[in-house]
Amino acid sequence: MRLHRILWALAFAGIGWNPEGILAQAPSLMNERLVVEVKPATKMVEKLPDLVTTPTVDSQDAPVEPPRSADSVKPIERPITTPTLPEKPPTIDDFVTTQTYPPLGFTGKSSVLSEIVGDNDFIPVPDRWRLGFPALDRYGNGHPRNVDYLYQLGHWWDPYNQNVLKGDYPILGQHTFLNITGSVIQLTQAIQSPIGTTPFESTARPFEEQFFGLPNQLITSTFMRLSFDLFHGDAAYKPADWRIRFTPILNVNTLNVGELAVVNPNVQKRTQRDRSWMALEEWFLETKISDLSAYYDFMSVRAGSQPFNNDFRGFLFNDINRAVRVFGTANANRDQFNLAYFRQQEKDTNSGLNTFNDRGINLVFANYYRQDFIWPGYTAQVSATYYHDNPTFLFDRNSFLVRPDPVGNFPRHTIDTAYLGWAGDGHIERYNVSHQLYYVIGHDTGNPLAGQAQDIRGALGALEVSYDRDYARFRTSFFWSSGDRDIYNSHAGGFDTVFENSNFAGGQFTYWQRQAVRLFGVNLVNGGSLIPDLRSSRIQGQANYVNPGLLLYNLGVDLDITPKLKMINNCNFMWFESTNVIEQYIYAAGINNFIGTDLSTGFEYRPFLNNNAILTAGVATLVPGSGFKGLYNNPFGNVDPLVAGFVEFNLTY
Repeated sequence: MRLHRILWALAFAGIGWNPEGILAQAPSLMNERLVVEVKPATKMVEKLPDLVTTPTVDSQDAPVEPPRSADSVKPIERPITTPTLPEKPPTIDDFVTTQTYPPLGFTGKSSVLSEIVGDNDFIPVPDRWRLGFPALDRYGNGHPRNVDYLYQLGHWWDPYNQNVLKGDYPILGQHTFLNITGSVIQLTQAIQSPIGTTPFESTARPFEEQFFGLPNQLITSTFMRLSFDLFHGDAAYKPADWRIRFTPILNVNTLNVGELAVVNPNVQKRTQRDRSWMALEEWFLETKISDLSAYYDFMSVRAGSQPFNNDFRGFLFNDINRAVRVFGTANANRDQFNLAYFRQQEKDTNSGLNTFNDRGINLVFANYYRQDFIWPGYTAQVSATYYHDNPTFLFDRNSFLVRPDPVGNFPRHTIDTAYLGWAGDGHIERYNVSHQLYYVIGHDTGNPLAGQAQDIRGALGALEVSYDRDYARFRTSFFWSSGDRDIYNSHAGGFDTVFENSNFAGGQFTYWQRQAVRLFGVNLVNGGSLIPDLRSSRIQGQANYVNPGLLLYNLGVDLDITPKLKMINNCNFMWFESTNVIEQYIYAAGINNFIGTDLSTGFEYRPFLNNNAILTAGVATLVPGSGFKGLYNNPFGNVDPLVAGFVEFNLTY
């Protein structure tokens, strides 16, 4: 009852009662009766009870943060000075109102209302996420702005500390969260690639006689993305009960070249093209349909435009498109599985983003992952894929024919194929290992190059082995895709992918994968792909299994120069697996298999040690081999080494 007597005494003091005589001997309160001495109402309190030491203004101790209401979001100013003593005694409201510290980060208003009324023994805290913490100045430095501290408050624009807009606090109830992500990607590329001069129509400069003219191209592209991810769950461990996401993207791009009929077949369009495109790239609804075990194993279904990668390196299919997918985990998340049906949307020619037009492709994917397979840290995967491409006819937004491929008699044709895959990724003891094997079988009703129907049999194999030593990773890799050895028979022995966007043997930093290399009406190789498939477009064309195939051997080393700066170096040696198809395509015999040597180096710089700001740059050169020179030499000179460089800046909130 001692606390009750003290509180009553202080309450009387607030209306003019002086408890000096009662509280002067604090230790004796346990055994003495409470006696109240009445003073005139106009006289101020002479002395407050000295039960708790109150810090003074000139105290040498660390400043104490004044408590604020729990739903306050205004950040406090550092350092905090000790408040002065009140000019009048506390009232009864000061004792019955509970003051709390603010929760960390930017929390927003709580939507949780309590139906429980507190009393003298407990205070209800209905929102279990927004719990307050006092300021902590462990070393007494006064919270300098350039030093990280525990228990920091935040702002709506601050993604580093906890933020209700980044899914750290629920926006509705206890389990509904919203994660807003914004990004701007600015890409600039300077490319040298063989370009025809169209001498029978018009040339960019007078008296041009060479078949291949100036190879220079300059590309600028800006992507502005804003993603909204609304989900219901616990934000950790437990999978989401349901999720809604949509991501609009705006792209603005410009192409400048040195020759005519590149930006458009109409030479009056000159040498510059400006385009823009707005797309709703991601839009899907996801819901959990079953809990499979007590270890958070689950099965969910997702419907709408969504990202999907069929393997570890993106060899066969890596895209965002319209689908229905069932996925989940088993054996305490040791196993993962996917079963998906895709009905592809058409792509925009220049940005690569989705449109709302139907593409006419049906895809079915099934894969299963097993972690710690044989060796701890090694993940194995098996997959099966069905690909059906309907016969269609399409000119792209730049007025070029892309379906069917503009070679041979280019008939409309149907492709039906099935892929079987086995892959692995991880480490075996000290060595990092990544491998992929695909085998494809199927039928093409009328291949444009072969001029007849084709029974398809092809294969792909890839292997990368690396070893980490301090700040360096030493890599070597090998890639093989089968080629067709006889264009005149009815058996297509080449391998082609559905929608490749691979990251292998240097990926985006190499010349061979960075951009398309044009060869008359089709591309010798498409940007984002390794396979020389003689396809009109990777994103809009049909797969072509009558192609020369590829052999690639890679040597590379990655260096973590500083925690912020990484360097990627690669040397690739490339050969055609077979030249029969190319020789018939260009009507030239004796094409050598050696394509050339691809040398590249790149840098990735993260100034804030996170992915909110990333600067990526690279430069690469292709030293032409005999096979490449046989394709692109001019009658009066050899093709020179080709150079490509890029700078990409990515800002993400």
